[in-house]
Amino acid sequence: MHTLDLPTPPTFLSLDEERNHRKIRLAAAFRIFSRFGLDDGVTGHITARDPEYLDHLWVNPWGVSFGQIRASDLCLIDADGNLVEGTGPVNPAAITIHSSVHDARPDVVGVAHSHSLHGKTWSAFGRKLDPITQDACAFYERHSVFEQYNGVVLDDGEGRSLAANLGANRAAILKNHGILTVGATVDEAAWWFIALERSCQAQLLALAAGQPDSIPAETAREVAALYDQSAGWFNFQPIFARIMHEQPDLAE
Repeated sequence: MHTLDLPTPPTFLSLDEERNHRKIRLAAAFRIFSRFGLDDGVTGHITARDPEYLDHLWVNPWGVSFGQIRASDLCLIDADGNLVEGTGPVNPAAITIHSSVHDARPDVVGVAHSHSLHGKTWSAFGRKLDPITQDACAFYERHSVFEQYNGVVLDDGEGRSLAANLGANRAAILKNHGILTVGATVDEAAWWFIALERSCQAQLLALAAGQPDSIPAETAREVAALYDQSAGWFNFQPIFARIMHEQPDLAE
């Protein structure tokens, strides 16, 4: 099988340097979600694991527009959801969902969830995406469907169930709710969310036009394996560079 020789994420000389990097990338992810119309009122959240206190998460303050978030606005919460740094409040659903996923997946640094239009529309079907495009193959055998919808996720037990359903995948479709993605970097989690949202949109459009052909399983599996390298992180870099050029205040 062919491989792609892709750049890889940077390494850091200190925890402070790595923390600052993650916070800037997290603020940029919020700005990008706003630019792409992936935010929806006060719903939605992206988190970054702190590099030193591994059970602590950086998250957006509740009620602040994604399009205005700066690195200095981010809140730090501990494993119990207590505010350690920053000015809250923090969305309770963000604490329940993200804390559960981060706890279940030590390999995950970033988690993204929002009620994006096409993601939540596709979620109403309660089914996985089909590999009808090359881009959708990034999620072939790498996403799950969480079929349990009991309203806003405020119960720790449901948060743990969601995390268990996600398993080792990079994404989950939350039935009647929306989509969620994870990554070994904030960049990766954010890009997978954008890619999943677009794949949901593509499948909805294709089904509205007729019955699309799926890519054969063996080919879809080979393409998916190529995306298992640093493709998620790398795809985010041009978007990050653009938002930093246009909105440098996000790093403040």
